[in-house]
Amino acid sequence: MVFRFAVMADRLQKKVSPLAKKHVEAYCRTVTAIWCAFFILNGSAALYTILWGSEEIWAVYNGGVSYILMGTLFAVEYGVRKMVQKRLPKAVPLSRFTADSRSGGACVCFSGRYSEGLHQSWDDFLRGTARLRALINGEKAERWILHCNDYWYFLLGFTALLQCKKTVLLSANIAPGYIAEITGGHDAAFITDNAEAGQRTPVKSFYVPDIVRADGTEEAEEAPPIDAAATEIIMYTSGTTGSPKAVSQRLTEFEEDNAFILSKWGEEFLSRKVCSSVSPHHIYGLLFSVMLPFTAGVPFRRGRIEYPETMEELRDTSYLFVTVPAFLKRCGKGAGKLLSPWIFTSGGALPVEVAAKTETCFGFWPVEVYGSTETAGIAFRQSNAGPEWTPFDNAKIWLNDQGCLVIKSVYIKDPAGFTTGDLAKIFDDGRFLLNGRADSIVKIEEKRISLTEVETRLLQSGFVSDAVSITMKGNRQYLAAALSFNEEGTQKFGGMEKRRINQWFRDYLLRFFEPVLVPKKWRYLTAIPRNPQGKAQGEVIRALFENPGSPPDLNNLNNPENPAGQLRLKAHEGIDCVLTKKSDAGDSARFSLSVSGGCPCFDGHFPAYKILPAVAQIDLVVRCADFAFRCGRFISSFRRVKFSNIIPPAITVYLTLDYRRKNNELAFSFESSRDPSLRYSSGTIFMYPPAADE
Repeated sequence: MVFRFAVMADRLQKKVSPLAKKHVEAYCRTVTAIWCAFFILNGSAALYTILWGSEEIWAVYNGGVSYILMGTLFAVEYGVRKMVQKRLPKAVPLSRFTADSRSGGACVCFSGRYSEGLHQSWDDFLRGTARLRALINGEKAERWILHCNDYWYFLLGFTALLQCKKTVLLSANIAPGYIAEITGGHDAAFITDNAEAGQRTPVKSFYVPDIVRADGTEEAEEAPPIDAAATEIIMYTSGTTGSPKAVSQRLTEFEEDNAFILSKWGEEFLSRKVCSSVSPHHIYGLLFSVMLPFTAGVPFRRGRIEYPETMEELRDTSYLFVTVPAFLKRCGKGAGKLLSPWIFTSGGALPVEVAAKTETCFGFWPVEVYGSTETAGIAFRQSNAGPEWTPFDNAKIWLNDQGCLVIKSVYIKDPAGFTTGDLAKIFDDGRFLLNGRADSIVKIEEKRISLTEVETRLLQSGFVSDAVSITMKGNRQYLAAALSFNEEGTQKFGGMEKRRINQWFRDYLLRFFEPVLVPKKWRYLTAIPRNPQGKAQGEVIRALFENPGSPPDLNNLNNPENPAGQLRLKAHEGIDCVLTKKSDAGDSARFSLSVSGGCPCFDGHFPAYKILPAVAQIDLVVRCADFAFRCGRFISSFRRVKFSNIIPPAITVYLTLDYRRKNNELAFSFESSRDPSLRYSSGTIFMYPPAADE
């Protein structure tokens, strides 16, 4: 009774932050034990005065001394409680922070490794948000698109926009056409740390680094309050349709979700620094990579981790790593363990063998979080304890008539809950097992089949590390499958003819499916193309199955009968190019290049580190340009060619080409498909005019 009373009293008075929940409960257990010991001793003394003491001793002790002892214990415990409360870790949500919530020199985020000392402080945070507020308040736009890949600039922009009571639009896609679509003609502005993207955007743009570093009088270090319930934060997800779907949320729900996460894993955050490979423009990256460390007062790394090799360098202190399954799949087994790591992953199911490899590589079996943009996190698991998911304490789940999971939590505003597209089985103890997507059910010649089930069966073969199945249309609809081998699969099928590999997997799947439901086409990749959130890139995978045939008519690229707007070109063995866009004037084009690890271009240059050499990149530029513009393949000279970053295997990159036919001048740029601000190489090439017969 004493324990429950003490805990509830602190919670009702809101004196205890989510970070201090375990500390408070431990303290209350100690106080309960002390009072129980006092009751036993006091009762024993009272009994002694009854049985063996005189009436005077009985009266003095039970009428005075025992009350003095109880009062003394109350007073001492109250004083100790106040001292303990001062030392408790405090959560400072965005909606409740003030200028003095942290000390001025407290580290908010850092660059590189934490031990290098390149820190941004609380004072820097107050000054940066003040400068951004001055800019934002001077503009009439009410809707602001925020796109900053640097977590520090993202935090400053996000906070300043909310303080100015603006509607915040978060999107990882910042293509000009997409920006025009989501703004919908409204008066909007764009705030970013990508100068080039700011120049291309159709709305007025502002460059965060210049604003934050601007010289001038020091602004007052104040922190205007944020009304969490009045905020509007719009995030975009493709859902099941592929078109942008706006999901409107409030800071209130974000902070309620954060409070629960910190009450469960607050100790893990407090004992580590945070680093992330996830974009902050998605719900998972926003909550775990920015808001949670800010609320807990934990320093976070401002740069997004792009390559596993970067993680291998972070051995100077303990880190909490926020990532996705696609990143962990690329990690090598020989990386070496980190110092007391903790790893969260979300965005898709993590295969058990990848989780085991992660434990071998970094020293921790990842904690998977299940959720979505509409629901935030609602369950977790560590697959070494089984495939079942455990719902969060603040979430209620059940199944609808179709067997789909329905969720109700503090994050979901609809009192009826949110119906997902995930098929599930709920066990008596409340845990559940996911059985694929309802929208993954397709009909092949009137027979129902789950694409997820096909992928699961392939993974269960023991030779596959990742798999994706899709539907294709020819004379009739059929299935196709793309997969990548694990070590056992590489050993078994290495050097085998593709025809024999196809037959092996057909025979294997015939044990579970009717012949008409077995995939008819197969592709074997070093890695399945996936975006930073771990979702398979369907347009790239589908392009792998399209028959290139003879060079297609480029005039059909924007034809309504070709809605996908994609044409496939086989440029190199191991590199598949898809022409995704060509201007009406025929002077610019954009390609999506899927670069597999099996490409011969990676061999013989840097044996220890596979990178796409410069000469191969130039050759790709020339081949793709000749395909798009018929400009020939003979180079006259170069100008301003720069190789800024390496292109590793098993990724997808964008190649943008601009051709000025009058001067035979070809400008090119290789960019990351995941981060538009990351440029691999760029420059200008002058071509010899093509011969008359070309």
